[in-house]
Formats: sequence, C-alpha cells, structure tokens
Amino acid sequence: MEPGHWSSEHSDALRDYFLKGLSYAEIGREINARFGTAYSRGAVIGRAKRLGLIVPAWMPSPSIVPSSPGQAGPISPRQSVLPNLNAPPKSAMKPAAPVKLRCVGVQPRLIPLVELAPGDCRYPYGGDKDGEEIAFCGHPRQPGSSYCTPHAGLTRRHGAAAVRASGPVVLRLVSAA
Repeated sequence: MEPGHWSSEHSDALRDYFLKGLSYAEIGREINARFGTAYSRGAVIGRAKRLGLIVPAWMPSPSIVPSSPGQAGPISPRQSVLPNLNAPPKSAMKPAAPVKLRCVGVQPRLIPLVELAPGDCRYPYGGDKDGEEIAFCGHPRQPGSSYCTPHAGLTRRHGAAAVRASGPVVLRLVSAA
C-alpha cells in the first residue's frame, strides 16, 4: 500500500480514468501499472472522494438532453445501464401513511422534574421542540414501575412478549488487576 501522499500525476491520472468511466478497482490497477505504485481500491475511492469525484447516489443523474442544439449534454462517468443495486426500492419512495399514536385517557399534572415526588409517574410530556420544557405526568405510579397504570400500558408490550423474567439480579465484583 502506498503512503497517504498522492502526487499530482497520480491524482491527474485518477481524474482521467474516472472521467473515462472506469471502476475504482480498474483505476487502481491502471495507476499501479502505469506508475509502479500499490494503491488499493479503497485508497482510490478515498482520493476520489477528496478530489470531489464521487457523485452521491441520492443525487439525480445529470440530464443527457443536449444543453444547446448541436452540443452533447454532460453525461456522468459513473452512469450505467445496470440498475443501482444500492438504491431503495420504488415502494420505499412513496410517502408513509401517518402513524396512529396510542394515547391514554389521563390528564397529566405536568410537574417539573425537580418537583416530582418518589411515588409520582415519570411519563414525560413536551421537549419535542427546541427550548420546550419537559414536564411529567405526576399521577401515582404503579408498584414496580416508573409510570401510572395507563402510561405503564403504553410503555409495555402486550401479550406473552410483555412477560419478563423477574428475579434477583446477581452482580459479581471483579477486582482490577
């Protein structure tokens, strides 16, 4: 592997091969054969990125329609007739249906954290927007939970998946060597 320094001749060759549409592995092989170097495919990709030669996959391809009569339009060197296997499926591009949020029929007391008593529900409200303060439900909490009964139902899975193995937790102290 070649050190991190690329000479200007190597960078110019990379740019030329990139514009010819060669893959990064092919560019590396060509530069290595031409200059007697040992650049890896990853080194070529990294240098191409630093030179600004990588077009992000999310950017649309440039138009292939000529910009003026008689002139050919710019064509991306990475353009191919093969489908982009890294692109999300077309179904993923459709807007998602709005999610119906679960809610409970309890009116929160909206108590600040510093005023919460040990037995108060700690279900948070607010804080969604910058600068918005967070308040908590504040109703009496369920035994063994940080939340009141309605909020505990929101935060737990229903059915058999909700059952957790409860029992003593054994911690082992390990001395540092």
